[in-house]
Amino acid sequence: MARAFIGIGSNIEPAENVWAAIRSIALQTRLIGVSMVYCTDVLGRPEQPSYYNCVVEIETEAPPAEVKYGLLRAIENNLGRKRTEEKYAPRTIDLDLIVYGDLAMDAEGIRLPDSEILERPFLAIPLFELAPDLVLAGYGLRIDEVAARLSQDGMKPLKDYVKLLREEASHGFVFNFSGTCHSPSA
Repeated sequence: MARAFIGIGSNIEPAENVWAAIRSIALQTRLIGVSMVYCTDVLGRPEQPSYYNCVVEIETEAPPAEVKYGLLRAIENNLGRKRTEEKYAPRTIDLDLIVYGDLAMDAEGIRLPDSEILERPFLAIPLFELAPDLVLAGYGLRIDEVAARLSQDGMKPLKDYVKLLREEASHGFVFNFSGTCHSPSA
């Protein structure tokens, strides 16, 4: 079994779509943990609605390509993700395999660990919450050191949302949660 981490983000109906993505992941693999969910400003796109971002931890026997293309892309498609040439377009859901055990790779359209962990606090900080002793394979960097270097400005923890989400996860996702996210800079 490999211990893997998935970055989750949404800025189109984010409360519903993050919830649905986590539920789908839990139904198809072994969900180990859910980080704090943060409401974050959109990088370089102030006109766009804020994102919900978090990281989940799973255990899986599936290889990385199967996780990315078989599990995560299927969930994105089911939740209405439309891929366009605009890399930073709003999206219903964005699911990224960011760490897979102690594997370092750059092949099959997969880069592990995801290099964006080093510069994106909405990846590094939730990853640190779930795995504070993690060393990023191929980089030799400890996640606690990476997270400590990054600013949390523009990140608002959604504690009530996460409390409900974790309660639902422990009960098999019985009901849906709807919430709102206001820009942390507002």
